[in-house]
Amino acid sequence: MEPAARAGPGARSEDVRRRNLATLLRHVHVHGPTSRSALTNLLALNRSTIGDLTSQLVAAGLVREEVGERSAAAPTRGGATVGRPSYVVVPEVHGVQALAIDIGVTHLTVARVGLGGRVLSRRDLALRRGPRRMRDVVRSLGRVARDQLAEMPAGTTCAGAGAAVPGMVRVPDGLVRQVPNLGWTDVPLGAELARELGMTVVVGNDADLGALAEHVRGAAVGCDDVVYLAGHSGIGAGIFTDGRQLVGRGGYAGEVGHLAVNAEGQPCRCGSRGCWETEAGEERLFALAGRPPGGGLASVREIVLAAASGDARAAAAVEHVATWLGRGAGSVINVFNPEVVILGGALLEIYAAAEATVRKSVARFALAPPLEGVRLVPPAFGLDSSLLGAAELAFAPLLADPLQAMSRLHAS
Repeated sequence: MEPAARAGPGARSEDVRRRNLATLLRHVHVHGPTSRSALTNLLALNRSTIGDLTSQLVAAGLVREEVGERSAAAPTRGGATVGRPSYVVVPEVHGVQALAIDIGVTHLTVARVGLGGRVLSRRDLALRRGPRRMRDVVRSLGRVARDQLAEMPAGTTCAGAGAAVPGMVRVPDGLVRQVPNLGWTDVPLGAELARELGMTVVVGNDADLGALAEHVRGAAVGCDDVVYLAGHSGIGAGIFTDGRQLVGRGGYAGEVGHLAVNAEGQPCRCGSRGCWETEAGEERLFALAGRPPGGGLASVREIVLAAASGDARAAAAVEHVATWLGRGAGSVINVFNPEVVILGGALLEIYAAAEATVRKSVARFALAPPLEGVRLVPPAFGLDSSLLGAAELAFAPLLADPLQAMSRLHAS
């Protein structure tokens, strides 16, 4: 938890208060119900200041207070505990919600996520793999999102929406520059979704958002140097270095699936040849195993099961993809020197089925110093990392300036 702001030379008391409100709210959003006494210690502020900050957040409808247990050290009279009870600050999970959207090559997901990161409801739509018009996707999302909004209780504040997309996103305005697997180039997804839903929509790359969710409250909590590999139809990376997310000048960093790894390899949808995802992605697995393209995660799991049951062709396909997964991961480790590498989507299925092969390949292609101490781990949120990262994107303005954000939301 970041330390509380203090009124130093030139600092305005209003700015200090705003930052402290944000720090307190972010803590209960990430860590859940927290006692006032714990917040006093964490923020290094006095009890009356914590009480004042909490009261303002309660009045804004962002948190509530519940009576916790009394201190065990409190004196007793006749067996009854006396003294002040401990108050616990709890995020308003149902009172403040966001829409989280995950756009995949073979699925669309829309969920209501409460403050505190809890998924309250969701709807998943299966899609056939292949190019599709952005406008058709937006209409489908609009229908599902309106159903989700209708389920919000009366008086709920909707903080907005966040959307994850498997491609390059221009961060300032949500323009999707390129999604080869959907056939999109320079489509105004953020603006179209905002128009369809009638609210602010922030768009981000799915791997970046997966990394965000895992860093905030998942498998990478407490780690400053992280690579989250999102492996579905393609491969992308969300990266934290020195505790900060690496997005690049335009927001396009992390397209590791298009690293050229095999000059004589397969053509890639990006227009190049021998990209990493053409050797370690789902479609290569399907082709080698003799399965039809576009099967998604269900087909990946079927092939893994067939390999374990003695299907020689399926086993060879898994071995090939696992070898190339380790080879590319080794290169990623060389470049970014992470503490942890999180394997998401189909990559996790391959890793679980052929861990020894992946690790052997990583060890062969990663340099010894950056390989020291690196951990390969599954995502804490399974297939929902990008979805929960999209929710964090939607909540970000609220967490940065709680009272001002609530004022804007209620005014609109």
